[in-house]
Amino acid sequence: MLFSSSVFLFAYLPIVLVVYYIPLRGLRRAQNLFLLAASLLFYAWGEPWFVLVMAASIAANYGFGLWVHARLCRCRSVRLPVAAAAVCNLGLLFVFKYLTFTLTNLGRLGLSVPVPVIGLPIGISFFTFQAMSYVFDVARGETRVQRSLADLGLYISFFPQLIAGPIVKYSTIAEEILHRRENWADFSAGCCRFVVGLGKKVLLANQLASIADAAWGTVGVGLSMPFAWLGSLCYTLQIYFDFSGYSDMAIGLGRMLGFEFKPNFDYPYISRSITEFWRRWHISLGTWFREYVYIPLGGNRVSRGRLCFNLLVVWGLTGIWHGASWNFLLWGLYFGVLLMLEKLFLKRWIDRWPACFRHAYTLLLVAVSWAIFALEDFGQLGAYLAVMFGLAGRSLTDGAFFYYLRSYLPVLVLACLASTPLARRLWHRAPARAVQAALPVLLLAGLLLSTAYLVDATYNPFLYFRF
Repeated sequence: MLFSSSVFLFAYLPIVLVVYYIPLRGLRRAQNLFLLAASLLFYAWGEPWFVLVMAASIAANYGFGLWVHARLCRCRSVRLPVAAAAVCNLGLLFVFKYLTFTLTNLGRLGLSVPVPVIGLPIGISFFTFQAMSYVFDVARGETRVQRSLADLGLYISFFPQLIAGPIVKYSTIAEEILHRRENWADFSAGCCRFVVGLGKKVLLANQLASIADAAWGTVGVGLSMPFAWLGSLCYTLQIYFDFSGYSDMAIGLGRMLGFEFKPNFDYPYISRSITEFWRRWHISLGTWFREYVYIPLGGNRVSRGRLCFNLLVVWGLTGIWHGASWNFLLWGLYFGVLLMLEKLFLKRWIDRWPACFRHAYTLLLVAVSWAIFALEDFGQLGAYLAVMFGLAGRSLTDGAFFYYLRSYLPVLVLACLASTPLARRLWHRAPARAVQAALPVLLLAGLLLSTAYLVDATYNPFLYFRF
């Protein structure tokens, strides 16, 4: 079920809110059980049997949490239960996401192995990492063990952030599971954020996808250098509005129900270095890898050689986390090398540049990275990059470039402006009365316009659903 679908907007969500706030108001345990059931229904909507994978993950991590807690109470080492939890969770992720990929590549090396066809449970990378963080935090003494299977199940399967994050640490919402306080101010703020996220997805990301898809699809049939850059730029904006739009919708839904999730994006395209970009992009994933992989490896308080190793490991894992394909590993290592170069050699040099040069440098490298991310076929990727950098002998102009630029120029300009904090700053500087009068009108207009687009639109899922 998609947040940007008529079924969710006009059936599922209204029913959940009505039941939660009217017959169950004030009955916290009943509300939690209802949200758990609603979340499992949400997950089972498309592929019902995958809910069994979710249930197995909940039960296993509930048991691992109790095992860790029991060892801590006896002042014994928790390495065994923590290792078992890691093996179990990563094993589950490997079977569903990477086993077919691994066996296929072994077959290419000459090994005769059967390759099963295994369906990928939506969002498995997100809820698996979330479940592991619970066990790890109990082991580190950062949170209490959860003795209620239902409450832990709600944390792992909570529908707002179940499919595509943000990855929420248990310690950040442990208190809210039983002691959250719903109020009209938070509910209305959540509605506002949800509508903004819906607009990002439907009115911006889906429109930009038309140009990006056209560019990816014409690599071998006359793609010009300007159109290649236009396609990469549009995908750069598309993936931002698609993913940050989902995150805004998830944060808004959580706030409607009394949960406070941390922001997952902080205007990454205003960054002036790759290091800054990754402090602003997909914050919850970066935080997860930093806390549970990078710091345990030694972080940056190590020798230069070890620092390079740590960065390559973390970013190789970050890349392959996104999907079972070699281009994702290459994408992760691409950023690992860039961050390594910035930290060890380039930082002082880059800091001397004018701000506009630093910004252009960052956007150029990020735009190239999204081409690597989007194109799984290495032959197609190499051809596309060759066109981008004028190495393919292609024309400097073509009809497609001018057609898409002319047709989508208003959307492109709006998207570029919306990817900066300009609108937010102007909004906060506006007179309070004007804001109060304009806000409901703008939100209603955004909702109606998004709904109108959804009625005519073809199926267009969020990009991060496959991860």
